[in-house]
Amino acid sequence: MKKKIAIQGELGAYSHLAATKLFNKINVAPCKTFEDVFEMCKKDRNAISVIPIENSLAGRVADIHYLLPKYKLKIIGEYFHKVEHCLLANKGVKLSNIKFVRSHAHAIGQCQKNLNKYKLTSVVAADTAGSAKYISENKSLTEAAIASSLAAKIYNLKIVKKNFEDQKGNTTRFLIMKKNHKFPKFIKGFKFITTCIFMIKSTPGALFNALGGFAKNKVNLTKLESFSVNNTFLQTIFYLDIEGHAENKNVKQSLSELKKYTKKLDILGIYVADKFRYQK
Repeated sequence: MKKKIAIQGELGAYSHLAATKLFNKINVAPCKTFEDVFEMCKKDRNAISVIPIENSLAGRVADIHYLLPKYKLKIIGEYFHKVEHCLLANKGVKLSNIKFVRSHAHAIGQCQKNLNKYKLTSVVAADTAGSAKYISENKSLTEAAIASSLAAKIYNLKIVKKNFEDQKGNTTRFLIMKKNHKFPKFIKGFKFITTCIFMIKSTPGALFNALGGFAKNKVNLTKLESFSVNNTFLQTIFYLDIEGHAENKNVKQSLSELKKYTKKLDILGIYVADKFRYQK
């Protein structure tokens, strides 16, 4: 049976490519916005979302952190995908014919040196795969797109240049989420990540004291980010990735300490860490 996978963007987006690496048989449901993806998973308990949350060059993906507390989908896994941009054009078009290159702002930024090298003018678009689709549908002879090799296949485009990105090793971290999910039990020898969001009590030293439990219990934090909520600077929500399972003794004690200083604490996911984290 095919799994229903909700992604932001057109078919051929990097989320689509990531989904093909994660699951054998998929039925991809493209969504216009990230919120549309979350809405789909909220309404369809069988739908699974593959969402980019951060990139090694561009940083965190806008909007995702605001949608996590709103929808509280459960994180069932993570996946690190190496981004390999391709310069795509219609068949018969040579590099010398290309004047303009269309893509998402992040992709353009990650290929800026090559764009300058070939004296190409960038055109910012909503997404990479959508740009490839646009080039294909408009039969453009002077415009190309920066997108994935999968987009080239889907939209019958020619790969003019592979590895068009300026810096190798560009990697995007994806979260795999769904509405209902039972967290896995702690298994000794497995490396887990526990992800939570919390709101600190408005008292001096609250954040320092809240995080002190992790240091005391020798628990490593791999990510800590803050973002404002309700269009105000008075309230802040923190996103936290913890190395370890929430039921592990040290992690459990650390979370208990954290809870003393929070107004609200929600565990969004307990999942096996991607092996990419431990590659040298």
